[in-house]
Amino acid sequence: MPEVSAAMSKKVLERFPAGSPRGSWPAEEYAAARRAQGVAATVVMDLHSDAFLVVVRDRDDD
Repeated sequence: MPEVSAAMSKKVLERFPAGSPRGSWPAEEYAAARRAQGVAATVVMDLHSDAFLVVVRDRDDD
């Protein structure tokens, strides 16, 4: 099966180690705080670095 790759332009605001005892909670809390400030932040998992990333979509991606 061919690998599908979508070109997405994201800006990483913060990284949290996936091995943390609290899992993704710190990343989710950070993203929620950014959303409360009006920033459309979301959490994604980066398998290569084994980390949760809080990202925002670049405005050029419209």
